[in-house]
Amino acid sequence: MSLPPNQALGFGPYRIHPGQRLLLEGNQPLRLGRRAMDILLILLAHAGEVVSKQQLMAGVWPDSVVEDINLRVHMAALRKALGDGQAGQRYIITVAQRGYSFVAPVLHESIEQRPPGATASRHNLPLRRTRMIGRQPLVDSLMSQLPRQRCITLVGPGGIGKTTVALRVAEQLIGHYRDGIRLVDLAQLNDPRLICSHLATLLDLALLDGDPLACLVNGLRERQMLLVLDNCEHLIDAVAVLSEGILRGAPKVHILATSRESLRAEGEFVQRLESLDYPPLQTVLDRQQALGFSALQLFFERALAAQENFELSDAQLPQAIEICHRLDGMPLALELAAAQVTELGLEGLLAQLQGRLPPLVAGNQTSLERHLTLRATLDWSFNLLTACEQTCLRRLGVFRGGFTLESAAAVIVGQHIEPGAVFASITQLVAKSLLCVEVGDEEVFYRLLDTTRRYALEKLDLAAELDDTRRRHAERCLTLMQQAQQAWEDTPTTLWIERYARGLEDLRGALDWSLNGCTTRELGIDLAATSAPLWQELSLLREYGGHVRQALHLLETSDKPCPRLQIALNLALGSACYHTWGGIPETVEAFVNARLLAQQHGDLAGQLRAVSGHMAVNLSCGHYRMALEQSEQFDRLGLHGDPLLSLSTHRLRVLALHYAGDQPQARLHAEQVIERMAHSGHLNRFTHGFGVQYDQSVASLTVLARVLWVQGFPEQAWRTARQALDIAVQINHGTSICYTLALASCLIAHYNGDRQNARALLHLLLEQSQKHSVLLFHHWARHYAQVIDADNAAPIPADGSGLIREIMVTLDERFVDEALLERARRGDAGWSTAEILRARANALLAEESGETGGRHRWQASSPNESVLNPKAQLSTKPCGSGLAREEARADNAIFLEAEKTLQQALSIAKAQGALAWELRSATSLAQLWQRQSRYREALDLLTPIYQRFTEGYATPDLRKVRLLLDELLCQQPA
Repeated sequence: MSLPPNQALGFGPYRIHPGQRLLLEGNQPLRLGRRAMDILLILLAHAGEVVSKQQLMAGVWPDSVVEDINLRVHMAALRKALGDGQAGQRYIITVAQRGYSFVAPVLHESIEQRPPGATASRHNLPLRRTRMIGRQPLVDSLMSQLPRQRCITLVGPGGIGKTTVALRVAEQLIGHYRDGIRLVDLAQLNDPRLICSHLATLLDLALLDGDPLACLVNGLRERQMLLVLDNCEHLIDAVAVLSEGILRGAPKVHILATSRESLRAEGEFVQRLESLDYPPLQTVLDRQQALGFSALQLFFERALAAQENFELSDAQLPQAIEICHRLDGMPLALELAAAQVTELGLEGLLAQLQGRLPPLVAGNQTSLERHLTLRATLDWSFNLLTACEQTCLRRLGVFRGGFTLESAAAVIVGQHIEPGAVFASITQLVAKSLLCVEVGDEEVFYRLLDTTRRYALEKLDLAAELDDTRRRHAERCLTLMQQAQQAWEDTPTTLWIERYARGLEDLRGALDWSLNGCTTRELGIDLAATSAPLWQELSLLREYGGHVRQALHLLETSDKPCPRLQIALNLALGSACYHTWGGIPETVEAFVNARLLAQQHGDLAGQLRAVSGHMAVNLSCGHYRMALEQSEQFDRLGLHGDPLLSLSTHRLRVLALHYAGDQPQARLHAEQVIERMAHSGHLNRFTHGFGVQYDQSVASLTVLARVLWVQGFPEQAWRTARQALDIAVQINHGTSICYTLALASCLIAHYNGDRQNARALLHLLLEQSQKHSVLLFHHWARHYAQVIDADNAAPIPADGSGLIREIMVTLDERFVDEALLERARRGDAGWSTAEILRARANALLAEESGETGGRHRWQASSPNESVLNPKAQLSTKPCGSGLAREEARADNAIFLEAEKTLQQALSIAKAQGALAWELRSATSLAQLWQRQSRYREALDLLTPIYQRFTEGYATPDLRKVRLLLDELLCQQPA
């Protein structure tokens, strides 16, 4: 049976649109996990009937064999989300030994248009785990206040429900903020210095300068969004500074914070949360009237969730009301108490509370008294646990975020606990509301509320188990990072991040504890080395560099440093520094150290990674000869027996040949690499074993696109560059996206005169390089903007030399300078030599004709202007006919120097097989001869070069030549 897609079904306060898989509560979407939605749709399709567990599991998991527990967990999540049992309303009942049945009345109605509230919006809010009770008026008030107040802090003791209210407000505002909503859970952080980097990660921002807050605020300046800062109390001062900075610098960003005390920040509006209301003790009420009070309503719903057949009779009302009084309407305390109804019954529960909580006091309790009530309730709940359950709870306190059952077992199992007891204990902790369940589509995660986690850690410390449990926690983090490292090369990025990123805060905690301990440093060092992929994928290379440096220092000062870890950490440091800052001395030193260590210990793979990483640095720095020599070292390392490593080194050989200036050989090898990859089925996605990770197909197509353009095939080059970018975007690998944008598609679009695409690709490069913290390519993109998007580009200091400076000359010849000219004369400029020489010649000619207006960068930066500007020597000559002769001779000298330089450029371009540069040099030389009326020579030079092109006639270079040829033909003497 299936539900018609053109019908909506109503039950209780809900309406579901099966075709859109959309559940509305009023006009607000109620977000369910995929499995929970599947279960609900199946039950609705069989409303009033009993659906067996086997039917449900077959419908929800058609291609998998799953245990009954999976169904029970998702069913419980669905019931909680719907508030099944609230105010006596039942939706799903369990039929003993048979299955489940949807028992509420269902209304059918036709729908003709997309329902309201279905607009998607960017946010990271968790799926609702339980219904909110008694706070809707407050939620409505906060929603109306936020646009006016901009910064609201929900204040109250632990367990009062601050997070529940904040999440409900945020959920109801989905779609109201153009740039979405971000939940920032600060309970996971202990170091205030990490707040900015943590928030930047959530916002896809990179902290590019020395002031993280200023950079963060700058990234938020144009955004319209809501930030939910949860659990601020232990980082009050840092959050206050952050909030004030955002309020001043990002006028469209709103902040909703939760804390046990106010932030005391400028512009903050404080909203205190009171307890849920409960009936007076002496007032006579019937059941329906009593359940109108939110505290009693919450207690009843949670008791019903714990015991499905729980009933609250009129005779039991006084007992339930006294329980609410004794717990002062504290939501968390009420949930903990309700979870005990199954075992103690209502009368037994009240008797327990009467003996363990302070006596009732008339009037409202203070915040401190409420805290003491919650503390007493936690103590009472903890004492009701078995010894095994108590041990499990306190050991779970080391987790900062969500964890799986497998991770829980790894941390819990030890003294007094056997593996078989873990699952039963965790099930009981969930049933007793001491442990939360987060149901994902594929996995079930568990989580401690911040209040409960702090309590558990106290108990763990008192039991003298803290260090042993933290060690097991760090070992579990290491195991997960080893799994992540193995899966990194062959798992789609989005899936990989979803699987491993939730462990970041636990990784941070494990590294901080282990690297700073006396007996745990070895574990911390191993964890730092192994976790490199996660830090890279989450754009946290700067933070990771700090952990690596600390681990390296500890390792090098130890009695017996492990060579394997030394090599791995040096490689990690080299890769992190390269993508963050480029070829700085620390980057080079890291790769050199890694190679020397690998040679000393016969580590072939380590040598390969170190040489390849150093080679990438040399290419970015413009050291092409050294890179070419390093590419030849691969053959000497004897890698021919390993097809994957052989293919990777073959691709690096292509890069070295291209940048060294041998375009025919570069193209030949590039096409061989692509053919080899096609034969291998493209299984080797990444450069296996290499320190700098790019997708193999993307990297190979990127260099081929560059070679094709330089060889005079602009249309083929563009198609190849776009293919590389399409693959990078399809696999969603950020570093590969940045690589191909920076080295191929963005440049080729500009070379080909496609200004619109060039600007669009430049903006994509700026966005992606910032998002993934690839600051090297972000720096390059800012340089490109000086030419590609000059009207909107911010000024940037010029670099001395290297690949980026050479690329800039190919984009705009005015970027030539003395340092580049000297590189070209020495033969160090490789692929760009002809372009540098051509730019130098054009600069001389422009000066001679007075056209530059001082625009040439080399002229402004020259330490010795007379060397580069012969006319500068003439400024002190006397006036008269002698001056005219001197100027004539100087002009002639300039023409001769320019002509000689252009002929040299032309010769080099021919030798390199660089038809594009050959055309540009020939064009400049033909223009010089045209000025000297040497029309026939200019035609004879330019015509055969132009005729060698077979495509790209609409590109700026070829259009310019076509116009020049037409002029020369007209200028020929009759």
